[in-house]
Amino acid sequence: MRDRAHSLLVTTDMRTLLVGLDGVSRSILRPHFESGRTPTLRRLFESGAVGDLESQVPPWTPSAWPSLYTGVNPGKHGVFDFLAFDGYDWGLVNHTHVREHALWELLDRRGLSSVVVNVPVTDPPRPFDGALVPGYVAPDDPTCHPEGTLAELRDELGDYRVYAPRDVEGDDQLEWYRRLVEMRGEAFRFLADEHDPDFGFVQFQQTDTVFHERPEDDDAVDTIFSTVDDELAQILDACDPDTVFVVSDHGIGPLSGCEFRVNEFLRDQGFLRAERGDGGMPSWTALARERDGDGGSSVARTLVSAASRVGLTATRMKRILATLGLDDLVLRYVSMDTVRASTERVDFANSAAYMRSRTELGVRINKAGRDPDGVVSPAEFPSVRDDLVRELESVTTPDGDPVFERVAPSEDYFDGPFADHAVDVVTIPTDYDHYLTASLRGDRFDEPSEPWNHKRHGVIAAAGAGVDADADLTGAHLFDVAPTVLSSLSVPPSNRMDGDVLPVVAAVEPSEYAPFTGGQLEQTDADGVRRRLSNLGYLDDE
Repeated sequence: MRDRAHSLLVTTDMRTLLVGLDGVSRSILRPHFESGRTPTLRRLFESGAVGDLESQVPPWTPSAWPSLYTGVNPGKHGVFDFLAFDGYDWGLVNHTHVREHALWELLDRRGLSSVVVNVPVTDPPRPFDGALVPGYVAPDDPTCHPEGTLAELRDELGDYRVYAPRDVEGDDQLEWYRRLVEMRGEAFRFLADEHDPDFGFVQFQQTDTVFHERPEDDDAVDTIFSTVDDELAQILDACDPDTVFVVSDHGIGPLSGCEFRVNEFLRDQGFLRAERGDGGMPSWTALARERDGDGGSSVARTLVSAASRVGLTATRMKRILATLGLDDLVLRYVSMDTVRASTERVDFANSAAYMRSRTELGVRINKAGRDPDGVVSPAEFPSVRDDLVRELESVTTPDGDPVFERVAPSEDYFDGPFADHAVDVVTIPTDYDHYLTASLRGDRFDEPSEPWNHKRHGVIAAAGAGVDADADLTGAHLFDVAPTVLSSLSVPPSNRMDGDVLPVVAAVEPSEYAPFTGGQLEQTDADGVRRRLSNLGYLDDE
């Protein structure tokens, strides 16, 4: 491992540093400030301008970070979810799906260099002056820029990983999370020393992961945030940036509402049909999420298959198995392939409407002429969508409370060349306090599968040279980050950006940049990444 004390000797001429904290809000930071565990972050917040940062729709990592670093809504950059869809088939998103210039790519066009570490959805990187090490949703061995950077980091630091090893638990898991945070800081300082960038961007993912994995473990949360603070302190000492921004892509908090199974509701209303067998998105996630049996017992396989044939749903099956004390036995000896083949899933081609991925935050209509086997004609589309909006707006919880605070057509949230890739109906749960799922598990409602959920507001703080510490950040939006960062570097934002320059820095007038002309879309070979996303509750496909 590289000598951590030596890393403090690095000196750069960095002008602007952008620090990303995934899933953090002021309410999350407050107890750490009060306890004294995060003195560096507290000092930045107390010396600068601070505000809530409204996230986008949907407020999830794979779409929100590209919106933050491009300054445009998903209808313009093209990424709406962890998954990229081609008809009814799907794969994991990557940076080739982001069809707009990232801010470090715009800086390159103005002669400025950048170092970018651990930012989600940046694999594979496009060439620019500087260095980039991808973060979340990249494969375990990400494509770095320039070529050879990953090997150089591993040689210098002893190890560099995007994710912790699979199946680590307890103290070992927490130790890996702590080490991952340290790797981000060490890699960033090493690359900043090597490239002496004008702009630096480092993101810490574990501030979100710890709440998905261990939300009630105060020691784990404290460890992650204090480690992030220590790495940030070393980065500030080493790089001495003129201006520092701290931002998050969304907030996070505990769920007090219910789980609402959107596709079960759509089936009851006659919009959706189900099928069994391969294909689609299987639905026994709650029972099988963290187990992956090897198919050793024909008796267990027969039990699952027979139960499905007589109409037992996954939820009812789970309850019966638990009552008999057989749930652990079945998961130990039934392969995931058997579970998938015996479980109901959405028959996309024969359904009028469906939720295909819960983190898209909406319902898709199977439209003829757009979708491969579309059953809703363009003439019928408006009335079908109106019916969906009306039906979903009326949904209430078992306690009589509205499930949704807003159900709206997609054009209320998305515009641009990729707007037609979005859901057709956006469904925003009330206060983001209900857990929406695309799974078919029998009943419409249940206790939430995950204890915490993403929330509407993250946080932004700005401190340093040229920053107006008294600026009012009321109404700050995720789309505002990129134009504000560019203005801090005296670089014009793109006139395609949806955000505005926040009043913390002197605004630079937008300018026209050449249209984005990226290469071909690439597929990410990342089965392990999909499993991790499922374990965190993001996907219904494992």
